[in-house]
Amino acid sequence: MSPRKYSLAQDLALALAIADAADLITSSRYQSLDLVITTKPDNTPVTDADKATEEAIRAILAKERPEDGLLGEEFGEEKIDAERYWIIDPIDGTKNFMRAVPTWATLVALVENGEVVVGVASAPALKRRWYASKGSGSFVVFDNQAARKISVSKISDLKDASLTYSDFVGWNEKGPAFVSLIDICWRSRGMGDFWSHMLVAEGSAEIAVEPTLAVWDMAALDIIVREAGGQFSSVTGEPGPHHGSGLSTNGLLHEAVVELLNGAIK
Repeated sequence: MSPRKYSLAQDLALALAIADAADLITSSRYQSLDLVITTKPDNTPVTDADKATEEAIRAILAKERPEDGLLGEEFGEEKIDAERYWIIDPIDGTKNFMRAVPTWATLVALVENGEVVVGVASAPALKRRWYASKGSGSFVVFDNQAARKISVSKISDLKDASLTYSDFVGWNEKGPAFVSLIDICWRSRGMGDFWSHMLVAEGSAEIAVEPTLAVWDMAALDIIVREAGGQFSSVTGEPGPHHGSGLSTNGLLHEAVVELLNGAIK
């Protein structure tokens, strides 16, 4: 492991500056009548705002961190075998963005030696931004006010827990277990995307779960949830954002949720 060239504070400051640049582009294209929407090979939509935002972020990183690797949703990977690489989702929630639903965000994360050490989720239509860096806690900024430190809830029983998710698509063989989890929890809501996981980090929900996600959907959320005192893993319990699915909890409920979701198919 090489010595750090930049401090975590410097890397976080850069991630926040990237989010500022992204917000200018995404906000200017949100609800635009001339928004250009095309379909990617995987049959998911992409807008001109997604592409322009990632291009701007790539330009910033090429100037400020030319030695670092980069993985972005729209334009692929560069040098991700490096000790440090950035993971970018220019617009998480593109379908919401294109339908003028305000729950979308730019996600920026930095990975060092396999661990996410910086994360930012910026949602300008919600007037919210969440961020974290390793060992420094998680914070939320609302409407450009002073940053407020956030933490997960202390609820320790599933019957008292609030569960958030996107929808039932993708649950397949885990569907019955997922329905059981919904039935056990106090309440459930289909918030979806980054929003569900940020509610866990803020202590407004206890569980956020998605059966299928890409790493760029999760990397920034992972550290924000963990630095708020929670846990982030796949639905089968592997820590981190690299395993194809996402489960955020307040930590106290994590083992119980993993066991419930997987007990029916062991």
